Amino acid sequence: MEQRLANAWKMTVNESKFLRAALLQDVRLDGRRQFDYRDLAINFGKVDGSSEVHLGNTHVMGFVSGQLVQPYRDRPNEGTLSIFTEFSPMADPSFEPGRPGEFAIELGRIVDRGLRESRAVDTESLCVLAGKLVWSIRIDLHILDNGGNLLDASNIAALAALMTFRRPDCTLGGDDGQEVIVNPPEVREPIPLIIHHLPISVTFAFFDGDNNVVVDPTHFEEAVMGGRFTVTLNADGDICAIQKGGGVGVSHSVIMQCLRIASVKAMDITSKIKSAVESFNAERASSKIKRHSSSVALDVGDPEINLGVQERFDSLKEVTEMSKQHLERLNLKTDESCTSPCTDKRSKKKAGRCEFTGVASNWDPYSRGINVESLKASIASRGTADKERMAAVGEAASINLPSTTPKSPVSPSMQSETRVEGKIKTEKTLKDAVKPKHKRDRNRLHP
Repeated sequence: MEQRLANAWKMTVNESKFLRAALLQDVRLDGRRQFDYRDLAINFGKVDGSSEVHLGNTHVMGFVSGQLVQPYRDRPNEGTLSIFTEFSPMADPSFEPGRPGEFAIELGRIVDRGLRESRAVDTESLCVLAGKLVWSIRIDLHILDNGGNLLDASNIAALAALMTFRRPDCTLGGDDGQEVIVNPPEVREPIPLIIHHLPISVTFAFFDGDNNVVVDPTHFEEAVMGGRFTVTLNADGDICAIQKGGGVGVSHSVIMQCLRIASVKAMDITSKIKSAVESFNAERASSKIKRHSSSVALDVGDPEINLGVQERFDSLKEVTEMSKQHLERLNLKTDESCTSPCTDKRSKKKAGRCEFTGVASNWDPYSRGINVESLKASIASRGTADKERMAAVGEAASINLPSTTPKSPVSPSMQSETRVEGKIKTEKTLKDAVKPKHKRDRNRLHP
């Protein structure tokens, strides 16, 4: 305790006098008016049940968790709700880790009284098996930066975290139907908490008795204030809890004025919390993976559905006809490019390239066209050469083939000459070259 008091920040006398003089003239250090709140920003984490609240320079984070526990004996059908606070040393030099201080205990009790005593959360819906298992909801509040008015910031963080928390769905099974089965999110969708209303806490600070009152005090204003008044109420104006701190007495008229102002502020803060939660749920639903089938049964007799199907069919038919017409145009252009002569002036200048509009010369800019006349001449010359070659081969074959006419009687001298000539001729003919070797030797031995 002594170490905390030593680390506590203290305002100098001149600063205290300056601040009090400014408040008497309805002037605040941050430029706000007497009953104006600081800028409120509510953010949510990726995990369900986590929130982050910025109220000016005050920074608070809230986390909600749940577990199955045995219920109290006097309330076997109701779950439990508990709140724990953690003051980080980086939030304020007077905060130390370990055992919570008086202000930490007071903050937790005020937030707990506003939520639990007002029955904001339906605890009966947290019952799984009467007398055996219920859900215990735990709210952890972490103070990250103390810029003043930690009560209101912690209350908003707890409400935002509760509204985004989802607990697993439980079913009963087993032979006797008393076995609790906790279904994972892949099997069954988690269930949100049932929250009847949002109790909003609004804090007032008193200076110089109850003559000067401001709402949402800063860290500097809390250092010089004489007393504090915190009221918790919902948007309907129902008072849930009241906490009076400090030794300054407050008159009845001032309390009623504070309640009227707090009712207006509660409605404004409630709308901001709900809008932030709705935007977060919309983003989560859009980024959520669809686990169920998206196919839906359609009524064939519905005229609207039939009209939509007919419109789709007509649009597909039009697209098909347009594609066919486009293909026909492409085919016509290809035929014209292959058959029509180059009559353009530009093509006449490049007659060597445009006389033949074949496939290669159409799409290849580097290919040179082929002259039709030269092509015909080369084909004709090749054909005449082939004809002459075939005629020469035929004449040679007719000369080498033996004649089928009957031989006339000749003299022995002519026979010898004929044999010699025949021998010479048989060695040169193709028919003799095909004969087996032993036959050719026999002809040599027996001419």
